Amino acid sequence: MPAKQTAGSKFSPEEGRFPAHIGVIMDGNGRWAVRRGRVRTQGHLEGLKTAKKIVKAASDMGISYLTLYVFSTENWKRTAEEVGFIMGLVKQYLSAELDFFRQNRIRIRHAGDARGLPPEIAGEIRAVCDDTRDFAGLQVILALNYGGRDEIIRGIKRLLEAPPSGGEFTEASFRQYLDNPDVPDPDLIIRTAGEMRISNFLLWEGAYTEYWVSEKMWPDFTEDDLAAAIERFRGRERRYGGVQG
Repeated sequence: MPAKQTAGSKFSPEEGRFPAHIGVIMDGNGRWAVRRGRVRTQGHLEGLKTAKKIVKAASDMGISYLTLYVFSTENWKRTAEEVGFIMGLVKQYLSAELDFFRQNRIRIRHAGDARGLPPEIAGEIRAVCDDTRDFAGLQVILALNYGGRDEIIRGIKRLLEAPPSGGEFTEASFRQYLDNPDVPDPDLIIRTAGEMRISNFLLWEGAYTEYWVSEKMWPDFTEDDLAAAIERFRGRERRYGGVQG
């Protein structure tokens, strides 16, 4: 068994297999607040604080890509108050943490349909993505107004508008029409709050992703929980439909 990984320590190839790309379904913010007699929006505020801690831990550990499921295409069904609060938090986070991104050389990217976002939020995302474009550290992909099915449908529309050269249609050629075609598939997806659902997250990219579910609500998730998930991943055997020789 490999040595125990702790938050803040950096992975290296010599230590064995480790995930280059981690996705996180940050579930349980509202329930966390309700269980404490607070309004649901308070849970989202605490969840934002957790997200920053996990971004820093992933950066310190040497993870290359971190996709955070911030707001799904289905989340618009929530109350106008809750949706507005979440959008406000996103805008506040992007503008307030720009120095944090610069100091840690973190590149911010977006996955999802920006056309369905409020103009000021879409503009803020474009600005921070442009500002951090050349940073060579951790790449944080914010899945905002994102749905796996929606991404595939939008990819098909792009394909129909500009078919691949030569007319050959393959998995590799279709990948170029997804939101972030240069980002490798996630090796590990973490879901909090004990739920056993994919929830329309990275459906194409996550075909052979390893999953790790935490019973903790997202606001209670810690850097050590991230390290534990990675340690569990490193002990798994990935066969991609084949048989280990």
